[in-house]
Amino acid sequence: MLPALFVLFVVSCGAESGPDEPPVLETPHLVSSNPEDGATEVDTKTTSMQLVFESNLIVVSKSKIYLNGDVVNNATAEENIVTVSFSTLQPETEYTLLVDAFAFKRINGAVNSEQILIRFTTGASQAIGITNNLAVTNPSSEATNLYAFLKDNYGEKIISATMANVNWNFNEAEWVYSQTGKYPAINTFDYIHLMSSPASWIDYSDISAVEDWWNNNGIISAGWHWLIPTYEGSTDYTYKPDETTFKASNATIEGTWENDFVKANLEKITDYLLLLKQKNIPVLWRPLHEAAGNIHEYTDGKAWFWWGANGSVAYKKLWIYMFSHFQDAGLNNLIWVWTTQTKDSDFYPGDEYVDIVGRDIYNNTEATSIADQFNTIQQTYPTKMITLSECGNTADVSEQWDAGAKWVYYMPWYDYDRTNDINEVDFTSTDHEHANAAWWTNAFSNSYVLTRDQIPDLK
Repeated sequence: MLPALFVLFVVSCGAESGPDEPPVLETPHLVSSNPEDGATEVDTKTTSMQLVFESNLIVVSKSKIYLNGDVVNNATAEENIVTVSFSTLQPETEYTLLVDAFAFKRINGAVNSEQILIRFTTGASQAIGITNNLAVTNPSSEATNLYAFLKDNYGEKIISATMANVNWNFNEAEWVYSQTGKYPAINTFDYIHLMSSPASWIDYSDISAVEDWWNNNGIISAGWHWLIPTYEGSTDYTYKPDETTFKASNATIEGTWENDFVKANLEKITDYLLLLKQKNIPVLWRPLHEAAGNIHEYTDGKAWFWWGANGSVAYKKLWIYMFSHFQDAGLNNLIWVWTTQTKDSDFYPGDEYVDIVGRDIYNNTEATSIADQFNTIQQTYPTKMITLSECGNTADVSEQWDAGAKWVYYMPWYDYDRTNDINEVDFTSTDHEHANAAWWTNAFSNSYVLTRDQIPDLK
């Protein structure tokens, strides 16, 4: 229910004021909007509206802005233009943007005294047509084969995956095998300890485990929780924005200490990834994930990782900087996976830099809600396959599938205490922080879920 409305009465501009009366302040006046009031066939990929006023103003209360009755928590003012951002729109749906009284005010202090209503209707659904081409120039034959396999099975099969326990192992996959008798098809690694490698406890140049998985027809995925110094010259590292002076907006600017660090890290990880290329191993590469954090979810929402902390423009520059660096180095074995927060199309690097769009979902057992997210993302990126790139404590795979969430693959996150040592007694338990044995048994009981033994030779 909308809050009660109040009307601010002001003296007309033509009235004369006494010597002791305050000056009359003219309220903000809306000049135009995009989409305009009454617009039809609005693109469902639209995730923001612009309201143009006749004078500069500021947003006083985001909680007084509604789209079809739901509070819109993301509204910003730049001079005389207010941008209101929201989640992806549904096809063939009527929408009403309501700006309540007292939501905005002019620089001189006058507030909008009346409601602003803008109505528009969206067009039909976007036609889904997954592209045949990878983003990288001249992709390796193995990357091409893997992508074609994913595309051929998209919507018909879903591919199972596990995440390494922290970085460079198969512990989670071994746990799934011990509980179900089958290995997941994909194993994901993390280059989180790049700054420490090589060391006695971590050495990314030792790719024997990766080769073994690939030679058994397993699929390789990798991410990078990219650690940066807490300050220039520091040997303490973090990925949290509030623990560092590192600015993502400087990461691609020559002459900054941030750019020096980024270039050195990219050179180092390039050398490690080239080892996989030299063995003709394709990689589902998912860097710089969850960049928007909850920026678009809540008032004063924040990025969770440094790479998203300085906004979408800086983030996209960094993604493209990495993409270009890797391509120049000849890394044509990568299939690029970008992770969406569902309301963050401003963070999307662009179709030419992304092959697959991922979504990370935790603590959601409502299959319909999960399927709604899948469909919204698919409509937003109609040429890309959509993956459940991370998950934990979600509805069973069968429930998600029946509800319409036809992910290309799914990957529960690891349980550190359960699988950090496969020789401990804890490893034998059926419990799991994110996906227990019953969850995995349900998944593998469905003919549309692919395990490693069902993956063809993609070499």
